[in-house]
Amino acid sequence: MDQHSSNAWIETVPTLTHFAQVGDASLYAPLPDSWYLGLSDVSDSTEAIASGNYKAINLAGAGTISSVSNALEGALKLFAFGGDGAHFAIPPDEKTATASALDGVRCWAKRELGLTLRVAMIGVADVRAAGFDVRVAFWQASDNVRYAMFTGGGLQWAEAQMKCNAIALPASSATQEPDLSGLSCQWGPVESRNGEIVSLIVKRGPGATDASFADATTQVVALLDETASSNPVPLAGPDVSWPTAAFDLQSRISRPSAMPAWWRKAKVICTAAVIWTIFKLGIRLGTFIPDEYRRELSANTDFRKFNDGLMLTVDCSPETIARLRLALDLAAGSGTIRYGLHTQSKALITCVAPSVTDLGHMHFVDGAGGGYATAAKHLGK
Repeated sequence: MDQHSSNAWIETVPTLTHFAQVGDASLYAPLPDSWYLGLSDVSDSTEAIASGNYKAINLAGAGTISSVSNALEGALKLFAFGGDGAHFAIPPDEKTATASALDGVRCWAKRELGLTLRVAMIGVADVRAAGFDVRVAFWQASDNVRYAMFTGGGLQWAEAQMKCNAIALPASSATQEPDLSGLSCQWGPVESRNGEIVSLIVKRGPGATDASFADATTQVVALLDETASSNPVPLAGPDVSWPTAAFDLQSRISRPSAMPAWWRKAKVICTAAVIWTIFKLGIRLGTFIPDEYRRELSANTDFRKFNDGLMLTVDCSPETIARLRLALDLAAGSGTIRYGLHTQSKALITCVAPSVTDLGHMHFVDGAGGGYATAAKHLGK
């Protein structure tokens, strides 16, 4: 399948406009057998979380998306951010470029972030041969951004294979530096406005039918909608604060050069000062309107998605969390679902925005205190 055919096929993928539909597998299209899945995962996330370094984990996960997307000249359309990693689907003609980009970001994460990033690729046909499926749909998050969602159990199985080292990309001795253009972590943590930031993962349970699992996910979404528990990022966008905590990480995104580390960090601080001034004072530059960009940022976040299970980062009151746990426990008790839930006081934003004039700038949201990575450890407990 060439790039033209791939793009044409992607345009046939269903786009959901009501998030409550995400649990209905019949609304998803099967990926072609000839395609490949790409996966990444930070293997030592527990230690990094304990040391308060979760922002670096998010950066590594989003870096996978940024690196592969840039290697494919922006053609990566089917991907999902998972907090400590990412998943995506690519056609066969993009396999070589994708593998090189993954190898590059793996080396970068180790060198610059001190993190061990597992990366792997596997054919969709191989996933189906193992008894699982990979189906995809888009969720229209805003007028300008849509995110891919996956169902069928194939990604979950492939990730388990990667974590037990059954599949992995071999390290190359001729690794190119990853192109991380557009990757950014300069927005500060977002404080909860309602009580707690909830990181929630809901997976299909052993006793679930397609209908019962879809109903369970619909009930969770309805409960959160009813209680106005939603995007941790305010409608007006995140607060404009001086991003001191982000300077070191941001300086590690740029490619290595003859400049010493202190000089790279100085450049980041100078750039941040200009950006901070523009946003703080609301200075309009041509067609760029800072306040409008912040509103777009909120709308474009991926705070809710479906990746072989419901994944939510939402701002909830204590009363809503209690109701949510009760509903989840009832569904888990019947075998319909397995779930992991983790609470914290703040959320993090990691961005992939190659240009501030591109309305499709993407912003990945996760809980600041371990988020999805910690919620995943509670699955089934």
